[in-house]
Amino acid sequence: MAKKVVATLKTSKGKDYSKVITMVRSPRTGAYSFKEQIVPNDNIKDAISGK
Repeated sequence: MAKKVVATLKTSKGKDYSKVITMVRSPRTGAYSFKEQIVPNDNIKDAISGK
């Protein structure tokens, strides 16, 4: 599945998007996990801040 994401990001329309990986801590166990999102370049700061 990752190959499809990479292939679509390389098209001309794919340059408007970025893959954002954030680290999230679980309140119950305290363990960290990673959350991956593909967001438009205009909304990167919102995705990182968690809005």
